[in-house]
Amino acid sequence: MGKIYEHLSDEERGAIFVMKMEKRKSSEITLASQRSRRTISWELRRNNWRPKHERGALGRPPVAGGYNATSAGRRATQLHHKPRRGRKLQPEGALWPEVRRHLDECHFPEQISAELKRSHPAEPALNASHETIYNAIYAMPRGELKRELVGLLRQGRSTRKPRTRGKDRRGKLGRYGQHSHPAARGQ
Repeated sequence: MGKIYEHLSDEERGAIFVMKMEKRKSSEITLASQRSRRTISWELRRNNWRPKHERGALGRPPVAGGYNATSAGRRATQLHHKPRRGRKLQPEGALWPEVRRHLDECHFPEQISAELKRSHPAEPALNASHETIYNAIYAMPRGELKRELVGLLRQGRSTRKPRTRGKDRRGKLGRYGQHSHPAARGQ
């Protein structure tokens, strides 16, 4: 059981199928497969048979007896090759010129996001959160354009930094700091 996750192989799915047919418990399957308990439970939960009214958008393999290695493998391959949703804010997209114009006018991503919401209230495709704008800038490949855009931000840092330093990044609560309630201070 390593720290790097690898997808289950067809052989591992076959072994899980055989052990489920033998009515073995998930804990026994975990020990025998040398996989984490979470990996086995996710695999069984994702690929066990369910009635039609309980199936999600991607469906579940319609196996009457429960887990089936063949259909589980087919489903994993289908999900693995399914393309992820593209980024909302890309340099070649329709929203980028407007965001770039605001950046050139020395607006911050928070201000740009608010302005986009005011300008296009009925068009969610033309809105972007400040996080989307930051991610679009910092996800760019290295080069002159990225350096230029990062230079337009308040801090001008090449990578994003957390807002606070130290172990506890949650900030302080109340006017007494973390222990704002008198009972928590021992009074």
